[in-house]
Amino acid sequence: MTGPNSNDLQAAKAVPPREINSEEWNSFFLGYSHIVLVANSDEVDINELVTRFPETTLFIFFNKVYKVLSEPFTRNAVLVSRSGTLGANLVKSDKVSRVLQYFDTKSFLGIINLAIGDREKFSAESEFGGVAVRHLDLTALFAPFYPKTSLPTSGFALAFWLANLQLPATITLAGFSSKRSERYQVLDVHDWTFEQVVLRLMYRRGKIDIIGRERTNPYADLAKHFPEYSPGEIALTANEVLSERLVNLSSIVDRLMHVTRFLRFIDRTYKKLKPKTGKQRRWDAMEGK
Repeated sequence: MTGPNSNDLQAAKAVPPREINSEEWNSFFLGYSHIVLVANSDEVDINELVTRFPETTLFIFFNKVYKVLSEPFTRNAVLVSRSGTLGANLVKSDKVSRVLQYFDTKSFLGIINLAIGDREKFSAESEFGGVAVRHLDLTALFAPFYPKTSLPTSGFALAFWLANLQLPATITLAGFSSKRSERYQVLDVHDWTFEQVVLRLMYRRGKIDIIGRERTNPYADLAKHFPEYSPGEIALTANEVLSERLVNLSSIVDRLMHVTRFLRFIDRTYKKLKPKTGKQRRWDAMEGK
């Protein structure tokens, strides 16, 4: 697959996004008792999820689903494909055909091409291998409150958006821990701490469910068990302990950075010497690099 040309990019920019609160979206999700968002995490057990949830469940996967799927998924499912500056990342990386192999055509409902921010551009439906495609722009939803220096993750964006649609279905998150795994990195372009705070607040208000997470806050329960301490005292003390732990962690990181200087030098040198592919050169040229 060749890299996109300027005409392709203009066509992608012209793709009309679906209104985020439209009746069409509500109709699309109507009839499901549960909507399960499956993160690309080592913590996800697909067989357990399939057993746990009824046939009236819609499963939502994200981008490179081969991180959690090893065979075609036979339940009702949707794939979210996040966009970048040159269109959907799956299209740009030529992985559309690969990810589609992990879905049963009889139960696969198509792709949601998601964009957040002015720099993320849609890809045309024709670039997604002939499956149904819906375009969703959530820029306006997160602009008022998400940290300006970061971008929402696709999973957080979908969870927050679905919760605000006020659907009758129960929205459940699987594998949304933000933990760094041995296989998959946690990207720094997202504010993981902010997202975890929002998700837990939503969870404890009953707007969403999170598998593996306790509904109660143990620090909030401290005030009930020890009424002589006010919630403010408990919060300040917790912050003090957390601050000390972060200082200790920073000193360890500093030592690790010192020990691994030579390894990082080798890594940087290798990346500079490694020749770019033809596709990478075309993308760099189109982005003005």
